[in-house]
Order: sequence, then C-alpha cells, then structure tokens
Amino acid sequence: MNQSLKSRYHLSVLIYHLCMMYSISSPNLLLHRTLRVRTLTFGLVLLVIPFLPASNLFFRVGFVIAERVLYLSTAGYCLILTYGVGLSYCLWRKHKKLLHTALLGLLCLNVARSAFRSQQWRSEQSLFTSALSVCPLNAKVHYNVGKNLADRGNQSAAIRYYREAVRLNPNYVHAMNNLGNILKERNELQEAEELLSKAVHIQPDFAAAWMNLGIVQNSLQKFGEAEQSYWNAIKFRRKYPDCYYNLGRLYADLNRHLDALNAWKNATMLKPDHSLAWNNMVILLDNTGNLAQAEMIGKEALKLLPNDHTIMFSLANVLGKLQKYKKESEGFFLNALKINPSAASCHGNLAVLYHRWGKLDLAKKHYEMSLKLDPNAPGTKENYNMLRRKLEQQQRKTIV
Repeated sequence: MNQSLKSRYHLSVLIYHLCMMYSISSPNLLLHRTLRVRTLTFGLVLLVIPFLPASNLFFRVGFVIAERVLYLSTAGYCLILTYGVGLSYCLWRKHKKLLHTALLGLLCLNVARSAFRSQQWRSEQSLFTSALSVCPLNAKVHYNVGKNLADRGNQSAAIRYYREAVRLNPNYVHAMNNLGNILKERNELQEAEELLSKAVHIQPDFAAAWMNLGIVQNSLQKFGEAEQSYWNAIKFRRKYPDCYYNLGRLYADLNRHLDALNAWKNATMLKPDHSLAWNNMVILLDNTGNLAQAEMIGKEALKLLPNDHTIMFSLANVLGKLQKYKKESEGFFLNALKINPSAASCHGNLAVLYHRWGKLDLAKKHYEMSLKLDPNAPGTKENYNMLRRKLEQQQRKTIV
C-alpha cells in the first residue's frame, strides 16, 4: 500500500469513528425513524458485504485479505448489537433486569471465546491445529501443521499432513517440495524424485524444488540429470549460493576438481559466510596436494568466520602437513577444541601432530580423549597402540 492510499484509509477510518461517536453522543437521534433505519442498514451493510469476499463464493482470496475484511464485519455486528440493545430498552423498559442479564451473559460468552482463542495463539502448533477443526478440507492448513511438525523434528507426523495437503490440492508444489525433502532425508529417494519432478513440472520456475531434485538425483547417481537440475535452479534464481554449493559437491564426486572449486567460489561470493563452501575448498585442495593454496583459502575464510571450528580444524590439518607445528597448526587445533571440545577427530588429529612433533605425553592425552569420545574413530586406536609401544620401549631403555 503506497503513502497516498494509506492516508486515504486512515482518513476514512477517522471519519467513520467520528460519525459513530456523534451518533452515540446524541441518543435522541436514534428515536428518529429515518435515522434508525439508516443505522440498521449501515450495520447490515458492514456485516454482510465485507464477509462476501472472505466466503469465497465469487472468487478465492488469501488468508491475509480475508482476515482484514472480516474486521469490518465485526464492526457491523457490534453496531447492530448496540442498535438492538438500545431499541430493546425503549420497547421493554419494564424488563431492564432481564435485558441486563442477557447482555451480561452475551458479554461473558464473547469474553470466554476470546480467551479461548487467545490460548490457541500461544503457539504455532495450537494455532494451526485449531484451524483443522474449522477448515478440515483446506490444503494450506494441513501444510502449515505439517511444516510446524517438521520444524519440531516430528517427521513421521509431518509426512501425513503433507500427503493430505497434496491429496486435497494435487498442484500444491510447496507441499510436494517439503514432503520430497523429508523423504530424501529418510533415504526414500524414488518417491522423493517423483514428487519433486512433479513439482517442477507444475511450476517450472520453482528454483528450490529444482535444487532439491538435483540433490536426490545426485544420491541416485543420476549425475547428468542432477547437474541439469542444479543449473535450472540457478537459471530461475541467479543468486543461489546453496545451489552452487551442492553443484560443487556433484563436481567433486565426479572428480571435476576445478569445476567444484569454481562452484564453491561462486557460493562464497554470493554468501561470504557460507562455511560449508569454504571448508570444502580447503579439504579439496588439501586432498589434491595443493597445500599452499589450501592454507591461503583457509586463512581467508577465517577472516570472515573467525569462530568457525570446522575451518580451523581443516586449516590445522593443512599446516600440520606443511610441518608448521609450532604456534600455527597447534594453535588452530586448540582454538577449535575451545569452541567444540567434544570433537573426537580434532583430538585425534592433534594427537597425531604431537606424535610427529615428539610431544608424546600430550599425544597420549589427546589419543585417549579421542577414543573416549569415539571408540571407533578410524586410525586413532592403531596410532595410540603405536605410541604406547614406543613409550614402553623408552621406559625399558631408562630402566636398563
């Protein structure tokens, strides 16, 4: 709504309330037959006409419009009620106590209903669930309940509501997308692919569905189709860092290392704090032997994300391979452990660094901490046993 329309709206509301205040402050006017008819007509108009769009009889409207126009219907109801009470006092003066009792009962009923409705607004769960009893055939209501359940981690219940939303509205692409995502996480990839394919067929410019379809196709090893799906997503949403990140993962799986690096660079350009893209670049460069470049990328990433323990860990590994033990590699490992002290892999790799460095007591300490956190950590137990044998040999030499 622009400023001119807002001003007109506020002016009309002000005029309306001034007219109501004038009518209330002049009770004698209500005795005039013509004014009584006009008041009743005005109340009925306010009650009925704004309700028509919200009823969906002539055309469908969204929830926002429906809620706004229903406020006017409420004003019409209050005006007719006030008119009826005033007329009743004039006609049945002898039954004032009965009228007072009836009016008080109506007031208490509305207060109770308002209090009950306010309780339903205390949480998204209660609000969306309450809508099911009012609109059981509304697909969006089922979608909202499903989304709330999914956000709270109850995926099984969310699936039921998403399926019902799709059943009620077979073209509900957002419900298909969310349902496809959950099925993807549960490794039900075939059905997820079918749902997401249907969603992009119905709405070809649905970028999120294209990206999710690409993830599913990548998991199904349909690499060519996955790549095309990712590019379709980027076509319809040019600034899409998460899609570039997933495209980079696809290229990494295909050993197209340069393409993977370029995709992750695009992700970090669009979203400089994209931790996963930065970290994957460091790991890929480390794995391909480009240690100097990996060090440069890791330090650049930490300038933007100084408290990211995953990047610290990856950079520490690179510096350890470069034999930069003192201060640098050790420092990054220790800083990462300050942020995330329960990272078994970080304790294990720090132990390896101390082992190579000759600080055997510290190596033993961190091997033991790593195995305590993750007894099945790959390679850690073997390294720990090698260290113990070495320490035992040193003890024997000392005794001799």
